[in-house]
Amino acid sequence: MALHLVGETLDKTRSHYMAETGKLVQLMRGIYVDAGDDIDAVVLRHAVRIAKYLYPQAYLSGASAALLGPTRDGRLFLSARRKQRTRIRALEIIQNEAPKQPSVGDAVVDDGMGEFHVRVSSIRQRFLEAFRLRSEHAASIDEEMRATIAARLIEEYGSPQAATDALWTLARESGWYREGEAAERYLRHKPSATPTKNEAALDLIVAWHGVSIGHLLHDGFEWRWQPSGGEGPPLIRQTTPGKLPPFIVSLLPEGWLENILKDKDERTLLRSGKRYMSNITIVEREAELAALPLDVLLTRLDQHSSNGAFTGGYAGPGRSEIEANFEANLALIYQRADTPRLSGVQIKAPMYLDPEGVLTPSTGKPFTHILKPAGTSGYDALPLVEWTAMALGRAAGFETYATALVEMPDGMPPALIVERFDIRERPEDTRMLALEDLCSVLELPTVAKYSSSMERVARAVRPLSTAPDNDLLIIVKRALFAWLIADGDMHLKNMALLKIAESGEKQFRSVRMAPLYDAVTTRVFPNLKHDRMALKLNGKDDNLRRADFRALATTAGLRARDADAAMDDVLQRMLGAVDDLSLPAAIRLTDDMRKIVASVLDICRARILSFT
Repeated sequence: MALHLVGETLDKTRSHYMAETGKLVQLMRGIYVDAGDDIDAVVLRHAVRIAKYLYPQAYLSGASAALLGPTRDGRLFLSARRKQRTRIRALEIIQNEAPKQPSVGDAVVDDGMGEFHVRVSSIRQRFLEAFRLRSEHAASIDEEMRATIAARLIEEYGSPQAATDALWTLARESGWYREGEAAERYLRHKPSATPTKNEAALDLIVAWHGVSIGHLLHDGFEWRWQPSGGEGPPLIRQTTPGKLPPFIVSLLPEGWLENILKDKDERTLLRSGKRYMSNITIVEREAELAALPLDVLLTRLDQHSSNGAFTGGYAGPGRSEIEANFEANLALIYQRADTPRLSGVQIKAPMYLDPEGVLTPSTGKPFTHILKPAGTSGYDALPLVEWTAMALGRAAGFETYATALVEMPDGMPPALIVERFDIRERPEDTRMLALEDLCSVLELPTVAKYSSSMERVARAVRPLSTAPDNDLLIIVKRALFAWLIADGDMHLKNMALLKIAESGEKQFRSVRMAPLYDAVTTRVFPNLKHDRMALKLNGKDDNLRRADFRALATTAGLRARDADAAMDDVLQRMLGAVDDLSLPAAIRLTDDMRKIVASVLDICRARILSFT
């Protein structure tokens, strides 16, 4: 970046020639910059040099005398014989009338073009300038700068009284009597009261794997994300000024849990809980981080399950004769701030599977598994239907997490226990893992999770994935699988990117489509017999054909033969899985539950055959 001044760095003839040939851009008479440079950046960097060139008799005053440069908003303050303003791109030079007997000093500035000397207001005059009435120069000197100058004067003259006497000498010479009186009051009777603080303001510490990565600040009006600048790849970004970052929004409770917590205000939700998915903790004090357990998968569900049934011990909430209902009992564990918060409208409970195979609420313990109990009003079989869908997905070749059905106490229908795949797998595991759902990736609010398309998902994933072609094939296969099992709930929050970095790395080593999760056949539940796809593809959400999925693949930039081969693989695997699926024999199932599973398999079989 170069600044050119006629008479200093080039002559008048050459400046005209270079401007006419497009090599230089003239900003004003005698001032040029290179045509290819960031002009605003050049002007701000050389603001003092430009001011001295234009107004050699002026001197820096106000905040600019302390900064020896422009303020952050691009204002440079001068004092000279007359008032005037000059705007040069991002720079505004504001000149006021100097006193008759100014007190100035000499400063040295180096802006990359070499050192040069410039006149500036002396410390005494700078302090008087801070008390001028109706003056932009005075307003530019904030309270911190004013206090610093006062301390400097007291240090120089030995006491507030001596500093006041020195200031009055200059004030009388300049005719600044009101300024002298205000400066004296400040020095001799400086207010000791601290500035008024808005007690509603928040400063929340956000940690990832127990290490602080920044602060969520709320001043009572809007949010501001302030990253700490430490090690690790960038995880959270504030895309809309004043709003919560999309990644944080994606972690907040919704649906049932949001109602249980009885407050939809973001501030209250964030203060009521500390632990979230994606290894995120949000606390008000640094000391709280050490007291919270890290989520590490020490015990695998496979070690305590057999043929789809949990063989360990369940020690979670139950439903007894004196309790109103299971939901109320489950809600009790969320009264603790250290109980992990979950998103999603379905009832869920964070659980911990210990080495002995006992499943307990993860309040004060690692959060390793999620319990999904049965619903009511016709949704008793929801855990069984999800178990069936996940078994079909596993057979179809998708990466999935471990699942098992759990016998529940007090005669409740079986629940589903699922294993987390977004946490470390052993104490010595140093990976940094984060799960970012597609709502967050697309920077959409949770309420918009159904308002998109599979094509938009594909376009968003391609530039982010570390294996884009593989992930785009997964997206096509996931869409096909959702159609085959009649999953009308594969929305943006039920698809995500799993991001993994090694400790100390500045970028994610792996960004891939997360394993299949939350898959369920929705058409077998009350009032959902005609349920459609949650997200459209090729402009359709029902009556889908192979041509529609080919169109999605084309939009995703995949070769037609690769997409066809991937779809055929899913169809072939699914056809065998539908016929071979067997329900866990150790789980007590009602006839109605078995009929619902049979309906799921019939839907799948019919849709598979329509494709083949």
